[in-house]
Amino acid sequence: QVQLVESGGGLVQAGGSLRLSCAASGRTFSNYNMGWFRQAPGQEREFVAGIAWSGPAKFYADSIEGRFTISRDNAKNTVYLQMNSLKPEDTAVYYCAAKALGTGWSYKVAREYDYWGQGTQVTVSS
Repeated sequence: QVQLVESGGGLVQAGGSLRLSCAASGRTFSNYNMGWFRQAPGQEREFVAGIAWSGPAKFYADSIEGRFTISRDNAKNTVYLQMNSLKPEDTAVYYCAAKALGTGWSYKVAREYDYWGQGTQVTVSS
């Protein structure tokens, strides 16, 4: 089992920044590819960003348009999402997720992931 706990969400004005963190425990963190997803009310959960177990390979949703940066620190068992130039349409609950190594990784597909955090609310006011 892997436990994931997100933090760092909150209320911010449009154009502002937030840094989300996701702390993992329970298994070897470096054995997992990690992803960030978000879900707005009435919407499906959507992919935001993903990072491979070793760090260099990173993937982003087109809608992010270079505003967000995913990173990880395997020594701290933590994955981050730095969000800049936030827009009201970024408002959602943000979830981190872990995908075990050993099989293929369709990083945009939520059902591919093995473990999920409880989510952290991000609200961007206009």
